[in-house]
Amino acid sequence: MNTEATKVIELLGDTAEVARMFEVRMPSVSDWKRVGIPRARMLFIRAVRPDVLEGIDVDAATSGEAREAA
Repeated sequence: MNTEATKVIELLGDTAEVARMFEVRMPSVSDWKRVGIPRARMLFIRAVRPDVLEGIDVDAATSGEAREAA
């Protein structure tokens, strides 16, 4: 479980709300709770809801695959 990603998702509402926000299926967002939020999605959150990321370890909340590709 990626606790930082889970915190971000909960602060944005819940799994269903985040799925609607990104126009993805709920199982995808549930996967983010395990592996981290994809980098492109995290960049969007930083742009539109920076308040949600206060006190969050953004690197830890971002998926490992995305960090390696960056």
